[in-house]
Amino acid sequence: MKEDIKAYNSVLELIGNTPLIKLNRITENLKGNFYAKVEAFNPGHSSKDRIALYIIEEAEKKGILSPGDTIIETTSGNTGFSLAMVSIIKGYNCILAVSSKSSKDKIDMLRSLGAKVYVCPAHVSADDSRSYYSVAKRLHEETKGSVYINQYFNQLNIDAHYLTTGPEIWEQTAGKITHLIACSGTGGTISGVAKFLKEKNPRIRILGVDAFGSVLKKYHETKEFDVNEIYPYRIEGLGKNLIPTATDFDLIDHFMKVTDEESAHTAREIVRKEGLFVGYTSGAVMQAIKQYADENEFDKNSIVVGIFPDHGSRYMSKVFSDEWMNDQGFFDSINAEEVQKIEFIK
Repeated sequence: MKEDIKAYNSVLELIGNTPLIKLNRITENLKGNFYAKVEAFNPGHSSKDRIALYIIEEAEKKGILSPGDTIIETTSGNTGFSLAMVSIIKGYNCILAVSSKSSKDKIDMLRSLGAKVYVCPAHVSADDSRSYYSVAKRLHEETKGSVYINQYFNQLNIDAHYLTTGPEIWEQTAGKITHLIACSGTGGTISGVAKFLKEKNPRIRILGVDAFGSVLKKYHETKEFDVNEIYPYRIEGLGKNLIPTATDFDLIDHFMKVTDEESAHTAREIVRKEGLFVGYTSGAVMQAIKQYADENEFDKNSIVVGIFPDHGSRYMSKVFSDEWMNDQGFFDSINAEEVQKIEFIK
C-alpha cells in the first residue's frame, strides 16, 4: 500500500503558526527574557497574510465576494502582497493603492503577483484626493464587483489577530508572557493580540511602538488628534497621520516613539547578531524594546515578546542598502566600520 502524499493544498495552508524565537546576543545587556514572534515565516513573509485570508474568507461566507470579483486596498506593501497572493489562489483580481514611501522592492513584488498598482504620494493629508486612502475609495466606486478591504477601519483586522496571533503567543509562552511589544500602523495586530492576552491575564503589559511624525502616541495619551505632530518620516507600516478605528487604544498601556535612523541600524543589528533577516519595522520593535529597557520597564523575570512583522527582503533598496543609508545621512553618526565593504577582485 502506497503512503499518502504529505503536501499542502496551497500556500494558504501555511499561514499562521509562526515560530517564537529567543533573542540572545542583541539582548545580552538587558534585564529579562526576550523572544521574537517572527511573522516572516508566513508564506507571504509578513503578518498581513493573516488578515488578508481572514477578511477575504469572511467576505466569501457573507456572499460579498465571488470568483472574478476585484479586491481593492490601500497598503504600504505587505497587506497588498498578502491580498495579491490570496487573490491568485482564490481567483480574484487585485488593485492596490500604494504609498510612494513603500520600497521599490515591495512595489515590484506586487506587480509580479499580477496586481494593478497605483503609487500615491506619501506626504499628503489623508483626505487629499491623491492620498492612497482617497484613490482606493475612488477605484472601489468605479470598479463594478469590487470589495474594498479598508484595513484601517475594519474590525476584522483586529479579529484575525485575536483568533490566531494572540492564542499562538499565549500557547508558545505557556501563558508566562509579561510584556508584548508591537508596532502600530493600522493597529490590528497589537489590538487583536492585546485583546486576547488581556482576557487571559489583565496584568500583561501591552507596549506600542510609534514613529516620530505620527499622531498615535499623543492621541493615546490625550485623545487629541494633533496635526502638528504630523511630518514626513521613512519607516513603512508604522504610525499614522489619521486615527484608525482598527486600533483599540484602551488595550494599549503605553506608546514609545522611535526614530527612522535608530530603527534602521537596529534592523541591521538584528541580522548581524541573531541571523534573523527581518525588516525595518522589526528594527523599530527591537529599538523600542531597548528604550523600554532603559526606562526599567523589565526585570530579570520578565517574559517579553516582540512581534517582528515582516522579512528583510522587502527592504533591500532601503535599510539593507549602504547607498540608501548613506543618502539618508544614517552613517554620519556611527563608526564607519559598520558600513559593509565590498572588494572586487580583478
